[in-house]
Amino acid sequence: MTRRAFAAFFLLVTLVASCGTLAGSPPPDRAQQGDTASRATPCRGNGDDFPGDVKLARCLTEWFWADRFRQSGETYRPITRFVAYEGNGGPDCGGQPAVPENAFYCPDGHFVAYDAAWLRAMYDQMGDGAVYVVIPHELGHAVQAQLVDDFRYNVERELQADCYAGAALSGLIQARALRAEQGDEEELLVNLEAAGDPTDAWWAPDAHGTPEKRQGYFAQGYNEGVGAC
Repeated sequence: MTRRAFAAFFLLVTLVASCGTLAGSPPPDRAQQGDTASRATPCRGNGDDFPGDVKLARCLTEWFWADRFRQSGETYRPITRFVAYEGNGGPDCGGQPAVPENAFYCPDGHFVAYDAAWLRAMYDQMGDGAVYVVIPHELGHAVQAQLVDDFRYNVERELQADCYAGAALSGLIQARALRAEQGDEEELLVNLEAAGDPTDAWWAPDAHGTPEKRQGYFAQGYNEGVGAC
């Protein structure tokens, strides 16, 4: 899922339970044509290892959103911190302690934090798709904080962040910031499935959505762009 390997979206993939499909090549996003696609990113590196992929995923995703905000006549506010922690050693958020095996956006301080050992384990076990699902999702929450954030249920917020993640990755492909190499499609599906809730208790305060719903919203953003989110 890097500049050297980002194949998942260039293959026609049917998602679990037929909840959606990722088009073999993303349809052009009109907001990107003749603009983002012709501009070089300021991001450096090829994402050849875990630290490189983490750095690149953060940089490229924020570059994408800064450009989208600019095209809308607005200014994207970058996150203030990008914090790696392990176990119980993470930063608190509004008085709530960080927990192990998690990644989160904190509106109180406008930062993203992630358990590095947990994300690294997913990266090693399920491939670099873990980084390109988790980080764009959390940065999707940072985008929500700069727009209207009036969700009634937490699951709505989480599924929109999945949609934003798919839209960002699609936009980065269109901008040629990421390119394809065969063999990554299963990684994305596995990571999205692993991130889903075991039940469809959509009213729960910590609900994120079932695997099928998370995959479907991710695919919606990828196939239709930010406007579909």
